[in-house]
Amino acid sequence: MFLTFINISPRNCRKIWEKESSIMARSSGRIIKNPFMSLTPSPRSLTQLFSVSPPLTFLFSSKKTSPSLSIFVLSFLFSFTFLGISIFRFFPSSQDSIHCSIISPTTSPISSHPLPSSYSQIILTSLLSGINSDNKIQPRIGGTAMVPLPAHLVSGNLSEEETEFWKQPDSNGYRPCLDSTIGYRKRSAKISREKNRFLVVVAAGGLNQQKNQIIDAVVIARILEAALVLPVLQVNMIWEDESEFPDIFDVEHFKKTLRADVRVVSSLPSSHLVAKQTIVTQIPYGVSPFWIRAKFFKQLNQEGVLVLKGLDSKLSKNLPSDLQKLRCKVAFHALRFSKPILQVGNQLARRMWIEGPYISLHLRLEKDVWVRTGCRTGLGPEYDQIITQIQKTQPQLLKALGAPQSGRFYIAGGEPFGGSKALEPLAAVFPNLVRKEMLARDGELSPFLNSSSALSAIDYIVSFNSDIFIPSHGGNMGRALQGHRAYMGHRKSIRPNKRTMLPFFEDSSISDEEFSSIIRSLHNKSMKPEPRKKQRDNDVIAYPVPECMCRHGSGIF
Repeated sequence: MFLTFINISPRNCRKIWEKESSIMARSSGRIIKNPFMSLTPSPRSLTQLFSVSPPLTFLFSSKKTSPSLSIFVLSFLFSFTFLGISIFRFFPSSQDSIHCSIISPTTSPISSHPLPSSYSQIILTSLLSGINSDNKIQPRIGGTAMVPLPAHLVSGNLSEEETEFWKQPDSNGYRPCLDSTIGYRKRSAKISREKNRFLVVVAAGGLNQQKNQIIDAVVIARILEAALVLPVLQVNMIWEDESEFPDIFDVEHFKKTLRADVRVVSSLPSSHLVAKQTIVTQIPYGVSPFWIRAKFFKQLNQEGVLVLKGLDSKLSKNLPSDLQKLRCKVAFHALRFSKPILQVGNQLARRMWIEGPYISLHLRLEKDVWVRTGCRTGLGPEYDQIITQIQKTQPQLLKALGAPQSGRFYIAGGEPFGGSKALEPLAAVFPNLVRKEMLARDGELSPFLNSSSALSAIDYIVSFNSDIFIPSHGGNMGRALQGHRAYMGHRKSIRPNKRTMLPFFEDSSISDEEFSSIIRSLHNKSMKPEPRKKQRDNDVIAYPVPECMCRHGSGIF
């Protein structure tokens, strides 16, 4: 480039400058911002990038210089400008903005198979930088979101059914996209600095039930234009878990991620403390933002504090676009687990991952509590036989889906009632069953033994990183992981369609080949992004498409 410009006249040089400037102006309007996997410039490097360099000082010096030397310096500046723009195309413009972006490749960077051409070299470099000296990949946190370990590209002597089982879904061009409207951003300037109105929320239930309530707490605080006091986790009487918010979640990360949406404070200011505060517990299911404002806004203005309890499923699943995106921002970005939990969870996930592809099973069965625990119903031999038969169908489903008998399964959840006996039908067909207690080394789980929420969080992390996730029940953890894995690259999740497939289990006239074909066809939805249907129970946290994910072609960069 330098040699090309040396013999150009000053007049032509000016034309080229104007043309190049026009091109650069058009290019700057198409900057792609990627908060998940990006190179972040330090302030020092930015200062150096935009500081006046010696050639620039020389060019604008009052002393006369030869035309050829000036042209050389101009050509150098053109090259330097283009280099700066090329680098800047990968810089996020704001830590608080989350835009459409490529998340992570679906294949392992240490695999012998090449990555698809659509994946950015920036992402590949970021993943490779996570490989330690033992050739193990470290889970990385890109931007504000937790990024899963890459899915394995499985090959070898596999049957057609097994190959299809390990195959990851096509994302159809969907990428996370949480851009808010101009009106939302304008209101944020005032709401994010609120110091007079405070919302206090008490979250009850298990870990993922509490997460749902925390998500809605942030949205309600936004609706009421109030500051949010760090949510209170109610003591779980069943599990005797007394964990507090900082024990489970990263407080500073939570505040920082939401600072442009809602002001989050650790405690009420002394000016708002009262001897006896009214706690609102009677809230109907599925209320709208209009209902929230009409019911509580005046009270909050007068008293300065509003305490809500029992928020589970109280806020409507169908909200305006900006509030749906805020839900996703809280769920997939702000609610990051505390560092001790992340450290242990990532270590266990890495130990599973480094040995090859694995399936995570969350064993909660919908039909009956006795099915999942191995208990007897107490209703007589006839009913006990029904339960035993259903337990035996569990391996049949996995076999029909194409799971190899040599496959490795991570069993998420607490110790089953009845111990290993409850898993005997599954272990007889799939012997490679692993639990967190088997993966952990001496003392690793000790700090969390009295916290069911922390242990659930560890299960969540290992399941989040699995190649395939299969919940046996559409509970809170199953829905949360389904949506989180979809949001971070449409990692495969299979939700057993029990209501539809149960008659085929009982039909002995169907051959094994027919049965397997039917079962796979009933679960084809797991092979593509599933848009959210605007039904009462369909949450954007489980179905982030299309409110929280934009559709783009493969050439994003």
